[in-house]
Amino acid sequence: MTRKFTINCDFGGQVSPFNIYIGKPDPKHHPLHFQGEWLGKERGGAIPAEVMDAVTKLQELAEKNGVSLEDLCVYALGTEKQQQEMEKEQGKNEEESSKKPQK
Repeated sequence: MTRKFTINCDFGGQVSPFNIYIGKPDPKHHPLHFQGEWLGKERGGAIPAEVMDAVTKLQELAEKNGVSLEDLCVYALGTEKQQQEMEKEQGKNEEESSKKPQK
């Protein structure tokens, strides 16, 4: 089953959320190779190197332990719903801290 995740990507110095999909990758390519290539050509964006490296490590762990990459990514990164909840909570915290008087 292909899973959807939202990550922050770089669009010419501006960071914006972007959806990526992780499923059963072609064994000859990085799991995000084609999405990263498309993002660069069509949108002028880039998947951060740390995300690419993390997914590489997750893929290696999945293969080593005989589990699916999609399931391991859900375990490591959380589901889209969990990511959205975390982003909302972070937004609330940032909003609250900006309202506090500066010392």
